[in-house]
Amino acid sequence: MAAGEDDEARGVRAPAGTGDDSFGSDGDGTMDGAGSGRPDGFGGDGDTGPETREGLLEFIEKFAAVLILAGFPPMPARVFVALLVTDSARLSAAELVDLLQISPAAVSGAVRYLTGLGLVHKERVPGSRRECYRMPAGIWHQVMLQRNQVLVRWIALLKEGVDLVGAETPAGVRMAEHAGFFEFLHAEMPAMLARWETISKPA
Repeated sequence: MAAGEDDEARGVRAPAGTGDDSFGSDGDGTMDGAGSGRPDGFGGDGDTGPETREGLLEFIEKFAAVLILAGFPPMPARVFVALLVTDSARLSAAELVDLLQISPAAVSGAVRYLTGLGLVHKERVPGSRRECYRMPAGIWHQVMLQRNQVLVRWIALLKEGVDLVGAETPAGVRMAEHAGFFEFLHAEMPAMLARWETISKPA
């Protein structure tokens, strides 16, 4: 493996001046928020102090660790939380590289995964050739609606399994119980989401 490829595979950002720093720039080799050491809007209340940045980075790692335990790949988890704690909920690829100290290739793979799940949207910055990644509003509402459709497929498969092995067999009884649980969730989900829409609306 050539020098530097091992770091790239792990998502470690290449040192400044190697050419990676121009990724996602305005074309002049500078990053968004250049000179600030952080993306615009990151940290809230205009606090650019290193202590605030360090605390937020620790939070990103802590939250990402929870997502990883739930099945998220590590890099998408970190990118997701970075967008979550950014005031605008929007960061460019270059900002993600700078903030998380990962490679452009790692950012590309992470946002590809997240956009595939609908957790992140790709959009062009107004008045610029640059693209950025944004966490859409009402994200979990949409995710749960999609998950409810997944439950329909699980229910159908489980019932097919019951027919295959026989409803009276231990396996059949087990799968029927699972199907019943998912049917309950599927039936209750629309009403639950409707209640959330009601209570979450501004007064």
